[in-house]
Amino acid sequence: MPLVFPEDIMWNVETSLRGIIRNVFLQEVDLVSKGCQLGSVLVRGGELPQGSEDIHFPVAQRVNSSHKMMIDDDVETGNLGPYQERPRIFPDMRSKPYNPLIFRVFKRINVRVLFILLLLGFGGIFYIGARTSPIIVFVFTVCIFSFLLSIYLTKWVLSKDEGPPEMVQISDAIRDGAEGFFRTQYSTISKMALLLALVILCIYLFRSTTPQQESSGLGRSTSAYITVAAFLLGALCSGVAGYVGMWVSVRANVRVSSAARRSAREALQIAVRAGGFSALVVVGMAVIGVAILYATFYVWLGVDSPGSMKVTDLPLLLVGYGFGASFVALFAQLGGGIYTKAADVGADLVGKVEQGIPEDDPRNPAVIADLVGDNVGDCAARGADLFESIAAEIISAMILGGTMAKRCKIEDPSGFILFPLVVHSFDLIISSVGILSIKSTRDSSVKSPMEDPMAILQKGYSITIFLAVLTFVASTYWMLYTEQAPSAWVHFALCGLVGITTAYIFVWITQYYTDYKHGPVRALALASSTGHGTNIIAGVSLGLEATALPVLVISVSIVSAFWLGNTSGLVDEAGNPTGGLFGTAVATMGMLSTAAYVLTMDMFGPIADNAGGIVEMSQQPESVREITDVLDAVGNTTKATTKGFAIGSAALASFLLFSAYMDEVATFAREPFTQVDIAIPEVFVGGLLGSMLIFLFSAWACSAVGWTAQEVVKEVRRQFIERPGIMDYKEKPDYGRCVAIVASASLIEMIKPGVLAIISPIVVGVVFRILGHYTGHPLLGAKVVAAMLMFATVSGILMALFLNTAGGAWDNAKKYIETGAYGGKGSDCHKAAITGDTVGDPFKDTAGPSLHVLIKMLATITLVMAPVFL
Repeated sequence: MPLVFPEDIMWNVETSLRGIIRNVFLQEVDLVSKGCQLGSVLVRGGELPQGSEDIHFPVAQRVNSSHKMMIDDDVETGNLGPYQERPRIFPDMRSKPYNPLIFRVFKRINVRVLFILLLLGFGGIFYIGARTSPIIVFVFTVCIFSFLLSIYLTKWVLSKDEGPPEMVQISDAIRDGAEGFFRTQYSTISKMALLLALVILCIYLFRSTTPQQESSGLGRSTSAYITVAAFLLGALCSGVAGYVGMWVSVRANVRVSSAARRSAREALQIAVRAGGFSALVVVGMAVIGVAILYATFYVWLGVDSPGSMKVTDLPLLLVGYGFGASFVALFAQLGGGIYTKAADVGADLVGKVEQGIPEDDPRNPAVIADLVGDNVGDCAARGADLFESIAAEIISAMILGGTMAKRCKIEDPSGFILFPLVVHSFDLIISSVGILSIKSTRDSSVKSPMEDPMAILQKGYSITIFLAVLTFVASTYWMLYTEQAPSAWVHFALCGLVGITTAYIFVWITQYYTDYKHGPVRALALASSTGHGTNIIAGVSLGLEATALPVLVISVSIVSAFWLGNTSGLVDEAGNPTGGLFGTAVATMGMLSTAAYVLTMDMFGPIADNAGGIVEMSQQPESVREITDVLDAVGNTTKATTKGFAIGSAALASFLLFSAYMDEVATFAREPFTQVDIAIPEVFVGGLLGSMLIFLFSAWACSAVGWTAQEVVKEVRRQFIERPGIMDYKEKPDYGRCVAIVASASLIEMIKPGVLAIISPIVVGVVFRILGHYTGHPLLGAKVVAAMLMFATVSGILMALFLNTAGGAWDNAKKYIETGAYGGKGSDCHKAAITGDTVGDPFKDTAGPSLHVLIKMLATITLVMAPVFL
């Protein structure tokens, strides 16, 4: 009998526990697998009769072709010929369609009653807005018009045809898998959110109060209920933002696939407008959510009336909203990222490397799980992510604006507080113009090559940037002009231009390092020609190098904006300049002033990726796949640039949130708290723990993908061995089994790194608070948490830049080789590039995107829990 060592026992125990939990989750995701039994979508023959092993299905032949940016005239103008008319039997594979509870409730209400309720709701919103400020009314109006425009975009996209039945069947299976996972994932997240809300309530009921709260009569219980309500609302809105991102992507993908048969430009336009719908809803919800909370608290608490709270202190009550958004975004990004990359890695390793079949080939049992992952990992998670980014930036800027206005004794501080809401309202307007500027107006009778899709998207972005400059300057004059410093608005307008320029440079840098039209990715592809090892070395070095330029840009931006704010002429009672931090906040707003268009470009990526998968699985002509391949390659670049944009904005927003944390600690402690001395051993240890948290979190996120991918690889190998007819189209893969495995495993694996991120700052703060109490250092806990937050932010930005850029470069190096370079598909160079892409998958789509959510969540959780550390 073999000896069993202690480490073996621990491994067996962990494996057994994972198995038990996995079985529990497999029962929960049973609905997911029901919708993914694709049956005869292997297509071309219908339902496989029993005992018909000798029936041969035609095999889709893929030809190595050069995917140039100049596509054949026939492809662009749609002269592809009719579908092959063959008899097909497509059984209804769909389970009961899933609609969220709120949608089911609305559907049961009479249309007239619903219309009256909506009118009453809008009337109530505008009533509290009118009692608060005309600026709030303007914000509400813009948001509602953006929602109406998003409805128009939805109707326009859904009016497009879905193509032949085989495309619809595949799309339905993807939709069922995505909605099933979303339902199960968010059910888990909602339970954790309710538990955390209860913890926050208990903490706030026993915490100390600020002098401002005491003077305004805002007791502990009222403050506790306000914070918990804001937290739950932020979590709810973040979840809705994620659902909106997923809802549109699973309906637009098949329409892009169908449009690719007619015109590449039409396919591009559908993908962009579908992404635009999601972007407008997400940004609009973030803005209107903060505005409604602000106006409600303003009216309910009687702000600025005698004996009540001052308007400059009101933004601190909104911190819970940002924390709720961050909480949901982190778990959405983790769970979705683990799902999509585990399925992708499993499908690639067995299908493309071992079996030598093309990407998204219908014979691959993991292909549906891969396509589902694009929606839950890129669309749903990114929607929640950007919602959280905008909400956190708005709230931190409002806090800093109110603090500065109070110190400078500005007569009407509402302009400085509400300025972020106005900037993002204009963002909705100018991004709408940019989205609508991408049109399908080409005359099909004119023979001309297809334009570069990236160039088309860049034109729309350039229009948006130009309008952003104009509206930002107008906003600063409208909102930030004050008689105390007549030229201050000019300085803040320049701060905004610094932020807009920073955003543009970030997009350009990321595109340079991740687009195969530029040198770095081509050098990475060349490194693949000498083997797998050199590909990995080149990719890691590229990712490390790519951190330099963004850090320099961020540094220049922060220093420039701080200096411009400090020289604005706004001073406190002692004559000290006070506009520096607010200038940095304005620069952050400038960077996010085109957020809706940037999110549109990000959503474009997974929609195009799904479209390519549907085209491949339904075995459309090669020329159609050429169009979707080009769109997919561009989508990879836009996703990478969006992540670079998100990291840059996270860096600036985290700096603001850190400053807001310092101000809040000073308020509660009733003594100055303006600096943190890292020469104190305990404070330095806090910084080390913050950096360690980033590395440990990244390790657990990547490990989660690796563990889940192993399960997928085993399942796909098993099916190929036990069902040898799969390769000859004689047997059907069990797609649902792979979907169920990935869904259950990703829900399990997301919990450990997510809980680590939430608990770490609280535990560190409480432990060092107790230590400080016994050593005579009352603010030690707050100082250690500040150091932890500072070091985690710096380490997180660098790590996220490395992971995102390296992963994007590996992916596009593979796609560059697939255009025919260095031997093309199937070559040894291609196999080495697939290895690099496999390594980069958890980098760019799981750990990397989760990190910038993590650093902002650390900042918001420290804001919410600051009284606990004192």
